[in-house]
Amino acid sequence: MKKVLAVIIAFAVVIMFIIGIKTLLTTNTNEKTTSVSSYYPVFTNEKWGVINEKGDIVIEPKFDEMITIPNKNKDIFICMENVNYDENTYNVKVLNSKNKEVFTEYDLVEAIENIDNSNNMWYEENVLKVRKGELYGLIDLSGKEILKPKYQEINSLKGTKNSLIIKQNDKLGLSDNKGNVIIEPEYKEIKSIQENYQNGYIVVDQDNKYGIIDFTSQVIIDASYEDIKQITGNHMYVIKQDGKWKLINSKKETLIEDVNEVTQILEDKIVIKKDNKYGVLQASGEEKIKPEYEELSNVFNDYYLAKKSGKYGIINSANEPILPFQYSKITYKKDAEFVVAEKENVAMGEIYNNKFEKKLDGIVSNINAEKGYIRVYVGNEYKYYNLNFDEKTAVECLQNNNLLLSKKDGRYGYINRDGNIVIDYIYEDAQELNEYGYAAVKKDGKWGAIDKTGAVVVSCSYDLQENLLIDFIGKWHLSVDLNSYYYTD
Repeated sequence: MKKVLAVIIAFAVVIMFIIGIKTLLTTNTNEKTTSVSSYYPVFTNEKWGVINEKGDIVIEPKFDEMITIPNKNKDIFICMENVNYDENTYNVKVLNSKNKEVFTEYDLVEAIENIDNSNNMWYEENVLKVRKGELYGLIDLSGKEILKPKYQEINSLKGTKNSLIIKQNDKLGLSDNKGNVIIEPEYKEIKSIQENYQNGYIVVDQDNKYGIIDFTSQVIIDASYEDIKQITGNHMYVIKQDGKWKLINSKKETLIEDVNEVTQILEDKIVIKKDNKYGVLQASGEEKIKPEYEELSNVFNDYYLAKKSGKYGIINSANEPILPFQYSKITYKKDAEFVVAEKENVAMGEIYNNKFEKKLDGIVSNINAEKGYIRVYVGNEYKYYNLNFDEKTAVECLQNNNLLLSKKDGRYGYINRDGNIVIDYIYEDAQELNEYGYAAVKKDGKWGAIDKTGAVVVSCSYDLQENLLIDFIGKWHLSVDLNSYYYTD
């Protein structure tokens, strides 16, 4: 019996050992899968490289040109070498985080750059343009070919994500970022309707006739009109026919004949411009708001931002004032559904909820709609609120932070989640920890950085007066040029 029992125990131990090893391996695998690094270009000693979210150097700074990182969460780094500006020639190689060259089967690999109407630049995140010989195609960031290299050119559609112009036989078509051809290359011109690809595209055929195709390749309006405005709403469009602008629906039924200049289409209303003044019509043509405003645009629901006698206010569709015309600027924060109204020469803005109830006077410094909080500079300090403007503590809002910014007698320090002082009140300005666990601190007019333990990473030695945004990753600080978005020392 003792021998049998010993054998049973031995088997049990072996099984438990196997299960433990399996669990450990599974856990490690899961941890590895869920751990995502972030990467940023870095500039030091007149050379370019790449760092990760810890501030560690991933690609040594040895390149003369800025390294392109199409997706900050993917280790794909496009590096330019042997650049000759006179002849416009250069070599490109693509490296991963192991400094290994990838995608070598192509003659050229490029990120696809795009820019919006405010000159904000970005890269299409999940797709690259490749060239074999003289023809272009697309690959995803894993290197999978999603559009064969058979096109003369591939470029982004300005201001519109997930929309790539493809050129073949000198005619234009359109692909999405997954390589699906939405519009076959048979048109003279393709334009987006506003900046959302889901609104569809205006196409111009070889006879200069205009039509509309949506992002599912469905023809909404056949190419038979003289022109079409880049405006839509509730399946209504502004087209030009026989020299006159008309409002039609997707069934090509005319809703308003000879409509004035249209600037915005809503559910059943349109904002129009007449004699340099703005007003609102019903889709039936009935006048809703007389054209009497210097500017007019729908903010949300039934409310309009209007300008009169050089000042801004808010009105409703009955032309009743909701906020008086006394502001130099009014901004609607869509993510959190509130309005900030600013007066000239007044530092603090008036903050209203979506019912136009005044909640605060302050300066909004951060909105995190995903985590449900707003950070506002009120009076002489930063305060936290939920999206209903109930005041909260930093401990409640910043649940991942073990180190929290605190202010006392006009100076900044840091406390832990129990309220105990970790760093004394020695800084004249400071920030909360960023997503990577670093915080910018200011002393004697100079900026430096601490980490999430409170240790000094960079002594206060940087003069960053020209920086609109101050941020650190390790010893590296964000550059002055926010559009380029790189770090430097």
